[in-house]
Amino acid sequence: MSSRNTGGPDPAEDPFDAGTGSLLRQPKSVWATAGASVVAFMGIGLVDPILPSIAKGLQATPSQVSLLFTSYFLITAVAMLVTGFVSSRIGGRRTLLLGLAFVVVFAALAGTSGSVGQLVGYRAGWGLGNALFVSTALAVIVGAAAGGSAAAILLYESALGLGMACGPLLGAVLGNLSWRYPFFGTATLMAVGFLCITGFLKEQPRPARRTSLLDPIRALGHGGLASAAVSAFFYNYTFFTVLAFTPFVLNMTPYTSGAVFFAWGVLLAVFSVIVAPRLQKRLGSLKVLGGSLVLLAIDVAVLGYGDHTTAVVCTILSGAFIGVNNTVFTELALGVSNAPRPVASAGYNFVRWFAAAAAPYLAPKIEEWTDLHVPFLVAALTAVMGAVVVLVRRRALTHTAEEPEPRHANEDGVTVFAN
Repeated sequence: MSSRNTGGPDPAEDPFDAGTGSLLRQPKSVWATAGASVVAFMGIGLVDPILPSIAKGLQATPSQVSLLFTSYFLITAVAMLVTGFVSSRIGGRRTLLLGLAFVVVFAALAGTSGSVGQLVGYRAGWGLGNALFVSTALAVIVGAAAGGSAAAILLYESALGLGMACGPLLGAVLGNLSWRYPFFGTATLMAVGFLCITGFLKEQPRPARRTSLLDPIRALGHGGLASAAVSAFFYNYTFFTVLAFTPFVLNMTPYTSGAVFFAWGVLLAVFSVIVAPRLQKRLGSLKVLGGSLVLLAIDVAVLGYGDHTTAVVCTILSGAFIGVNNTVFTELALGVSNAPRPVASAGYNFVRWFAAAAAPYLAPKIEEWTDLHVPFLVAALTAVMGAVVVLVRRRALTHTAEEPEPRHANEDGVTVFAN
């Protein structure tokens, strides 16, 4: 049984402590992939501070502008069934470059949009490219990194957290000049990443067995994996209500909104990489996950019904709970079934990313039908529902919670945006 359930933390088992020594001694190929990963994850929160500016510039409603997230994550969800199929046939390096090429093209086109419909369409193409890239990046980093998988996983998670934190900041700085500039800036940075990977990354070995399009769907027949995916579905609805709807509620300038979500991203990164592993060792995964989901529900409810200052504080604080949840959900999904990790995580992400597509569209609609508070009440209830699934299905999830050691990222690289 894991030490996280029987006693206090053991530094020797902590990937953060184990990987720190060799973290900086990496080949250029690893740094090129990690750097491009930072920019890829920046794309998720890039539009957060400029959503009101986009709505004003394109004369669109909040629900129309929120389709930027819906199209992005709807394509991402479907792409989960495709990325393993593609990378197992053309190799990791070519898959990375293909994904980067899609992002460069569609991010640049997004900056030229003349209507919200065009912008939503280009954002969908961007989502496909991002899915192809980030679903392969960790596998490439693990294969090329020095110092073992612990250092590689830590480096990837650090890139992920840095990207999630810096995306809103970049969006704020460039978006203060024009809402179009963040899209052009992302295209430029990803083009640099394309050149770096072309120059420094050699082709990675292909898997012995090719992945079929139906393998992830078949993996969901396992009760534990299905339970983790359903719970994560409810949780992701809450997560992306905060990420996509809160900017309209705060109604700040791009700079102030970017600062709020930068602080949110910092908490997300710290709690995902450092705090969550220590809590798991002390309390166990299921207790940590259930408690964090309930605390997130309380935080979101207070966000929706508090004054403006309270809403800002609760928005930032939600990053801590989201960071913990991301790490634990990732570990549950990867260890609860006997399916290969690429297949299990693809099936898991296929389910949960549909909630990320639904929340940005439904939250503004619910506000139109009711009032400003109700979308956050719905988001709080979905977080509670995620905790209920964990409680009711705890036996199906106990295998992961009690036996394997924590895996603080997917070693197959398919659990995109998970942390």
